[in-house]
Amino acid sequence: MSKLTIIAHITAVPDKIELVKAELFKLIEPTRAEEGCINYDLHQDNETPAHFFFYENWDSRPLWQAHMNAPHLKAYAEATEGAIAEFSVNEMTVIG
Repeated sequence: MSKLTIIAHITAVPDKIELVKAELFKLIEPTRAEEGCINYDLHQDNETPAHFFFYENWDSRPLWQAHMNAPHLKAYAEATEGAIAEFSVNEMTVIG
């Protein structure tokens, strides 16, 4: 089975940038400890600080899906309710 790359874009509401950033940081350690997580790297745009980006690699799609149901992800969603302007996720496979 192919490894899975996840590209997640999160854009915070302008006056909620620090809240969203703090909550995103809370996801890093527990996610990196999850089965199947190869890397889980958070980035912040240098010119648009409200834009965050996760670059993730997982051993398989089922393990990533298990992550999506993890308690720390649910806690993040509750803590950032109303603070996220945009959110998108792309599931990618290396082809070259």
